[in-house]
Amino acid sequence: MTNKIPIFQSVFGAQWPSLPPVMHRHYSNRPYCDDVVITVGKMDVEFGWLVRLLSPFLRIFGALVPHQGNDIPVTVYFKSEPDSAAFCLERIFNFENIKPYIFLSKMVQTKDDVIIEFMKFGIGWKHRCYYNGKKVILEHRGYVWKILGTIIPIPLTLFLGKTYAEETAINNNSFRMKMNIVHPWFGKIYEYRGVFEIKP
Repeated sequence: MTNKIPIFQSVFGAQWPSLPPVMHRHYSNRPYCDDVVITVGKMDVEFGWLVRLLSPFLRIFGALVPHQGNDIPVTVYFKSEPDSAAFCLERIFNFENIKPYIFLSKMVQTKDDVIIEFMKFGIGWKHRCYYNGKKVILEHRGYVWKILGTIIPIPLTLFLGKTYAEETAINNNSFRMKMNIVHPWFGKIYEYRGVFEIKP
């Protein structure tokens, strides 16, 4: 039987009742079912030479969107799975003059407010997810690799940098988000940001 408690209610814990209504809708997916939440918006994607250099590696692991642009139409599907408690994301970037780029990942709670977002081949970004009273914060806790069911920390932070993301409510239907990666030597090497509306 489907658990009626949203996946992220236990992640936010005592903060859950304080979240704005749009965040309750955003994170309303329940585990072990076929819930889907759809958001549409426009995004800007920017990155520098280091990400261009690493682009073949990032494409293989499905880690980042490898194209740049402004006001890119994007649709994001937040999905539950019938056989797991994962929070799945399917992001479709509709760049001009090239085929849509699809970025897939799964968020899995490991303990309390700690989440790992897994990409292809088990590469994952570990972060703390919490609400600070104004915005939802995804705070870097390192990178991991899941091999044969075992999660192993990997030292990508020194090489790639720290990832950070935040989401801020605009009204009951819309929110603003951004994600960036800051390298310890080269500063901000990647960022995407945009505004999304949750569809009925």
